[in-house]
Amino acid sequence: MGRNGEEDEVVGSHDWARREHVGFPLVGDGEGEKRWRASCSRCGRGVAGAWRVSAAFLPRSEKVKRKGVEYGPAAIREAGLMKRLSNLGCRLKDFGDLSFTPVPKDDLYNNLIVNPRSVGLANQELAEVVSRAVSSGYSCVTVGGDHSLAIGTISGHARHCPDLCVIWVDAHADINTPLTTSSGNLHGQPVSFLLRELQDKVPQLPGFSWIKPCISSPSIVYIGLRDVDPPEHFILKNYDIQYFSMRDIDRLGIQKVMEQTFDLLIGKRQRPIHLSFDIDAFDPTLAPATGTPVVGGLTYREGMYITEEIHNTGLLSALDLVEVNPQLAASEEEAKATASLAVDVIASSFGQTREGGHIVYDQLPTPNSPDESEREERVRI
Repeated sequence: MGRNGEEDEVVGSHDWARREHVGFPLVGDGEGEKRWRASCSRCGRGVAGAWRVSAAFLPRSEKVKRKGVEYGPAAIREAGLMKRLSNLGCRLKDFGDLSFTPVPKDDLYNNLIVNPRSVGLANQELAEVVSRAVSSGYSCVTVGGDHSLAIGTISGHARHCPDLCVIWVDAHADINTPLTTSSGNLHGQPVSFLLRELQDKVPQLPGFSWIKPCISSPSIVYIGLRDVDPPEHFILKNYDIQYFSMRDIDRLGIQKVMEQTFDLLIGKRQRPIHLSFDIDAFDPTLAPATGTPVVGGLTYREGMYITEEIHNTGLLSALDLVEVNPQLAASEEEAKATASLAVDVIASSFGQTREGGHIVYDQLPTPNSPDESEREERVRI
């Protein structure tokens, strides 16, 4: 799609199976100094209240018409992400920064595609970090930034989990190819680089030679679509890619949408889920601080239901949260509301519920002795 904004990534991970901490090197890319931050989280799989989270945040930006997504990660941190996770029983640890070497003279590809070398090489580094995290028993949370970062997160995730499936929550399909895009922005194209069925339709961009398509059309489901370009619609229909538009959500209800999504992706066999969530999936009244808002989006309740149900599968292995852009807010209140919504998406993906997200009690405390309490009361009187 013709999105504006640039990649600011926060990479995070969250462990299922192991309890020990594992570190990994962190690198960066950018003009001047463009940076990403890596966050890593760990938990004992299936152990209530045992989450261990490591986090670091570092922005990255390019010279584009509508800058500001580089401030998204900081806004989400300031909105209380780490405290929220801590209140869910998470133990937090900072893993440091990713920084990337600038790419000089990053010319347009085909006189259209913007920053191909910067985006391609930065995603290559991101893929390596995600791969290391997942192979060490982590699952990864990546906060951006625009949706082109999914090229790196899904590629890295698939190296260790080649059978993964993707739930893409977004107003846009982001499946234009470099030959069908009208804007040239790579954040409207990431899925085309990842889909095996489109391999012969995507030219090799400079900086993208490392990419190998890693998912097939039956392994991705879209939720929330309402602004799809004609070439994207052609791809969705002709390559049998399942999607639920906002009309489908209105018609079926979000419960049925999630039931059908899980039937399609994990009905026959359980496998890791990669959730890639664009904040513009929500209605702009809820998430105004984003680059390409589209009216008629998800309600708060629908968005939380999606993430709560994904958490309840026990299969969430990686999560992207993208496109928070505080500079596009009309007021400080709008910027804070959008960042707070992003925190809710992440927290509900890791166990926060609308009944209340609390550390699980194994049992209620009981008094040592009723007689002792009675004697104490008599003394007090």
